[in-house]
Amino acid sequence: MRDPYDILGVSRSASEAEIKSAFRKLAKKWHPDQNKDAKAASRFAEINSAYELLGDAEKRGQFDRGEIDAEGKPRFTGFGAGGGRRYEGFEGFDFDPAAAARGRGGAWRSGPGAGGGGGGGGGAEDIFSQLFGDAFRQAGRGPNPFQQAGQTGARGGAAGRGAAKGADINASLSVSLEDIAANAKKRILLPNDREVEVNLPKGVSDGQIIRLRGLGGESPIGEPGDVLLRIDIVPHEKFTVEGDNLRHRLPVPLEDAILGATLRVPTLTGAVEMKIPPMSSSGRTFRMRGKGLPGKKQTGDLLVTLEIRLPEEADEALTEFARRRRAAKAA
Repeated sequence: MRDPYDILGVSRSASEAEIKSAFRKLAKKWHPDQNKDAKAASRFAEINSAYELLGDAEKRGQFDRGEIDAEGKPRFTGFGAGGGRRYEGFEGFDFDPAAAARGRGGAWRSGPGAGGGGGGGGGAEDIFSQLFGDAFRQAGRGPNPFQQAGQTGARGGAAGRGAAKGADINASLSVSLEDIAANAKKRILLPNDREVEVNLPKGVSDGQIIRLRGLGGESPIGEPGDVLLRIDIVPHEKFTVEGDNLRHRLPVPLEDAILGATLRVPTLTGAVEMKIPPMSSSGRTFRMRGKGLPGKKQTGDLLVTLEIRLPEEADEALTEFARRRRAAKAA
């Protein structure tokens, strides 16, 4: 994956607001439902992944410090002298893959200066017990704590129950108001390269977190983690969101406001007609029931606020009328 700063087109000193603004503009431009370019879907997924990293202050800090890569994966510090991979935060302990494959307790070995013996004593086991709980300690006494429960038989399955889950993964999904109104199903490429289909629930709101169970990080001794999917609603050019309701500002010619008229009003499912009575003032709001967003219990409404528009060019008759009205009030 490319540098997330380059993907969003922002500098490394960009503020949180600048990053979010850049993401929203790019998401609107490359949304597959609005952009018919063959590369739109992959570009949109790339933008989502970049914002998932830079939009999270903790992840952004880890990336800037070089602790994780552009895909959000930890950067390892290298390999120990014995060929075992050395992980940050576990200095003094080496992982022996051969011992793990044989199912022996010495998979984690104490290194020089670690204070433990060469037989994989309690030091590393105590660390992992703190991280993963007693399930790791119990699993370590079984045939092979790194095998899946289905491969170890009854004893391995018993050891795996209650073990530590895999890590949760954060992801984001940009949706349009039309997507929400249609209860659309959206396909998304997760940071772990899994592609899934997400059903948008009724009443979904901007910033809401949806938990996709079992689709997160794998665990060597327990169930996989979850994906925490944040919903980002793309700003709409015609509507603003107020809970389950939508608001639209409708331009009205002066003569229609004075005489009354039947006007065409846009909705998320197509334009409809709405009557306004004579002498309708600017700022007056009309409620169109059931034309908003689907809520958990019922569908919201569309609130239409009138905005009276004067003629763009001077109208002599209108000007003369206004003069007479002013003179009559002054008399």
